[in-house]
Amino acid sequence: MGKHHAAARDILAGGGRERCRSRSVLGGQRWDRPKTLFYLDPPYWGTEHYYGRGLCERADFERLSAALQRLQGRFILSLNDVPEVRELFVRAPIETVELRCQAGGAGHTKRVRDLMIANPGKAHQ
Repeated sequence: MGKHHAAARDILAGGGRERCRSRSVLGGQRWDRPKTLFYLDPPYWGTEHYYGRGLCERADFERLSAALQRLQGRFILSLNDVPEVRELFVRAPIETVELRCQAGGAGHTKRVRDLMIANPGKAHQ
């Protein structure tokens, strides 16, 4: 388990969780405070259309990157490992994680590489 995974597990153990769209959370004063940790798990780059028309689009990743740069709090973002994601989130430390994903039923697993993107510099405020 990477250092970001361990930090998230420890912090989330005693905190509250909400599930909502990132654009409604990241720009608001309700949640963004120096001691807040945001864990973001958006659709993978290239799969935006899997979730329904208009629910997620490529431009949302650019908006997300800009919003994360303005945060007072901390964040951990997980996305698939593709060059476009690395380029878009180049300002944050990126850790590569190798995973096994199951698709299409039992026994059909494949290895994939995900990225854990974070702003750990704010973790000690």
